[in-house]
Amino acid sequence: MSEKISLRNRFIQTISTIDKEMTWYFDSHIHLSDPEYVSDMEFLLKQMEYLKIKACCVSMNYNNSLQTLELAKKSDLVLPFIGIHPECANEELENISKLIEEHHEHISGIGEIGLDPTYVKQDEDATKQSKVFETLLSLAEKFDKPVSIHSRKSLDDVFEIMTSYNTKHALLHWFDGSKKQLQKAMDMGFFVSYGPVVIYANDKQTLLSKTDESQILVETDGPVRFSRCFEMKSGQISFIPSVIFCASKILGKSFDEMAYLLEMNSNAFLGI
Repeated sequence: MSEKISLRNRFIQTISTIDKEMTWYFDSHIHLSDPEYVSDMEFLLKQMEYLKIKACCVSMNYNNSLQTLELAKKSDLVLPFIGIHPECANEELENISKLIEEHHEHISGIGEIGLDPTYVKQDEDATKQSKVFETLLSLAEKFDKPVSIHSRKSLDDVFEIMTSYNTKHALLHWFDGSKKQLQKAMDMGFFVSYGPVVIYANDKQTLLSKTDESQILVETDGPVRFSRCFEMKSGQISFIPSVIFCASKILGKSFDEMAYLLEMNSNAFLGI
């Protein structure tokens, strides 16, 4: 009997060691505090624990930032990013700045922030976007926080602004630029992230293959919906292993090698 107990204990110790050494997966950009996920949140947090996925939970505006902070209290797998999306650039810059000042010790980063001409209806909208972006970049530098940047149709403008800021912990999420812009991002030290679209989009696969391996991250940007094999389902954090698998094939690595590389890159982005 004692021999069986001894074998069982050794088995438990071995499993514990393996578990501690397992690679963590990271979703570098997901709106986990979006209302879309509220009804399933307990399940999602358990799923993250089971799959060993940590989530950089980005925010859209002041109220959503408060929700992100509350969600982060429920699980240390939720890494809270608070900020103002360019779509919401008319909202509460003073309040979000104060929130960052008050909670800088508890947040993992600042985001989603950036520029997007899609939401510019008049000249003052562009001015407000730039003001919000630069104000929050300044706070990120002040408190040494990584930033998650929205750069749709505005990469060159983002590059110009970022020459005045530290880009070593800056992520161009959902990178959608040209090969030339990708090289500029690499030269400036940005991280860039690829999402579920890379599974079926040849142009994204080409960009990934030309990205410096030390600057690659993966994301879902949920609850954005995806076509093709995802059948327009809302982005789920459980998609991350599939994105990692696809990236491993594109870069000629094993799944474990790719997952470990992404863990190292994620930690470098987060400064941990």
